Amino acid sequence: MKIEQYYLGCLAHASYMIVDERTGIAAVVDPQRDIDQYVRDAETNGWTIRYVFLTHFHADFLAGHIELRNRTGAHIYLGARAEAEYEFTPVKNGDVVEFGDVRLEILETPGHTPEGISILVYDLSTSDTQPHAVLTGDTLFIGDVGRPDLLASIGVTADELAEMLYDSITNKLVKLPNETLIYPAHGAGSLCGKQLSTERVSTIGEQKKYNYALQPMSKEQFIKLVEVDQPDAPDYFVHDAILNRKERSSLEDTMKQALQPLDLDAVLRLRDEGAQVLDVRDAADFEGAHLAGAINVGLKGQYATWSGTVLSHDRPIVVIAETGDEEEAIMRLGRIGFDNAAGYLKGGMGALDGRDDLIRSTPRITAPALAERLADPAAPIVLDVRAEKERDAGRIERSMHIPLGHLVDRIDEVPDDRDVVVHCQGGYRSSIAASLLRKHGRDRVTDLVGGYKAWAASNAPTEPVGG
Repeated sequence: MKIEQYYLGCLAHASYMIVDERTGIAAVVDPQRDIDQYVRDAETNGWTIRYVFLTHFHADFLAGHIELRNRTGAHIYLGARAEAEYEFTPVKNGDVVEFGDVRLEILETPGHTPEGISILVYDLSTSDTQPHAVLTGDTLFIGDVGRPDLLASIGVTADELAEMLYDSITNKLVKLPNETLIYPAHGAGSLCGKQLSTERVSTIGEQKKYNYALQPMSKEQFIKLVEVDQPDAPDYFVHDAILNRKERSSLEDTMKQALQPLDLDAVLRLRDEGAQVLDVRDAADFEGAHLAGAINVGLKGQYATWSGTVLSHDRPIVVIAETGDEEEAIMRLGRIGFDNAAGYLKGGMGALDGRDDLIRSTPRITAPALAERLADPAAPIVLDVRAEKERDAGRIERSMHIPLGHLVDRIDEVPDDRDVVVHCQGGYRSSIAASLLRKHGRDRVTDLVGGYKAWAASNAPTEPVGG
């Protein structure tokens, strides 16, 4: 038996291929939407992908079950409480799928979602009574458990899910043998929990020792603990959770439609008709020169998550990228179910040569220069777009705080008649924020180079923690 983990860093997402090497039969669990790596590995090794499991309807990405079904003929398996438009086999507690020396046994583990399952993996050549591993989806993470509040907006309350989660953890998962390996669906950086580890595999025994949510406590204590201090969830999470239930177009089909080179006039026409212009270049390049009205989300950061946060899935998106990056930019939008890309600007920013009337730039300022300006009677407003936890660890004195995910909704709080210097922790999110501010008519915006890290490193004054 072989368990291959595939880790997608930008979404902090882990998927798995479980292979019986004797028969060459394989199952894929929680696949990402671009499935080439699974298919390539199977073809290289002579394996046949026969099964695809979703541990639950993921909210933070669009899973690749439809793509694997279409490409390989694999059959889809979901938890017994799942409802979906496509054909699937519902599985409940104790149900088993066996191939060669591999046994997959289902545990229904609702809590993050009602239909959530975990999958016990047995290597029958070693033992048919002791599981080798458990794939826990978003029920149990390394260092955390799945948040119970993501489905509250579509008919299931956080308290109801938290009660389910408590039962799944205390009556099922912690009762597994201590040496059972844990393979979760997410790691640090995911918004599906609040305290996920950077480790990618653990054991039941280790988590019983060190995971705060697995310590002995009452159900009431557990519910309070897991519901507090959860990060903000982007609006696209509900969109993706619904799409993962639907029969839909494959990524391959949507890419064929979206990878359209557009000349400048077509881009301007789409922009003026309400399309979103997404510039995926690095912040320094974008702020040096960009098309008026463009939003910057750099490919080299948490591109998919922030694109899903600041863009709409129901209005066309036109991409501006460095030559050669267009396909990656559009494909990564497809990973989160944003199939609304209308194409990309042919030639990138080179298409704007000689059109200075269409080009804008965003000033940048260093931390020492900002410190000098803040001592001036006409000091700018400093806008902090980090999360609350980051700000609690240290902040620039008298700064204004609007988390990036709330900026557009709270844009009226940002004065349009004052200089504004925007910052995040390292400079990635502040460029997104500055582009949004300029798009909404705040022209006196400057970006702090290096963010709060650069500010703190320059020994500039900060407010104390909790100040």
